[in-house]
Amino acid sequence: MAVDTLKSTAITNADATPPVLSNARLTRMTLCESVGTAQATASASIGSIYRLARVPSNARVSQVILACDAFDTTGAGDIGIYQTAANGGAVVSAALFGSAVVMTSILTGTDVTHESTTFGVEDAEKPLWEALGLSADPMRDYDVAITLTAANGAGATPDMTLKVRYGI
Repeated sequence: MAVDTLKSTAITNADATPPVLSNARLTRMTLCESVGTAQATASASIGSIYRLARVPSNARVSQVILACDAFDTTGAGDIGIYQTAANGGAVVSAALFGSAVVMTSILTGTDVTHESTTFGVEDAEKPLWEALGLSADPMRDYDVAITLTAANGAGATPDMTLKVRYGI
């Protein structure tokens, strides 16, 4: 077995001769937060979309936190990125952050940032546009949304909250 001594991008840049200036998103980023809450209807079906937060394409997403009341007997959702209504509203990556996250019990603040394999830990340093696989920053906002992958059982009207922490 090998003993590794590795450095992140920011540390590699700081230790270079001469030092290389790192993007502030990696070293001294001020965190912003976008938060939103919506209530699911008692008969919400698979494919229902709840747009809860908005972030700019050049944001480096630091954390996506889900809190929700318990859905009835079923309830799960993908957590991902959609175009805003002004940009057509289409899905960009429905499960970028979370894939079929189960919401049948109360969640008081579950970190779903890297729950799906789409936004892996290797994407943590990237701005959103790059994590989405785009070749350049489109300089637009995106909606962070929950898309139900399992219908809400009849009777419950759970509230869902997303907090998206990011920096620019």
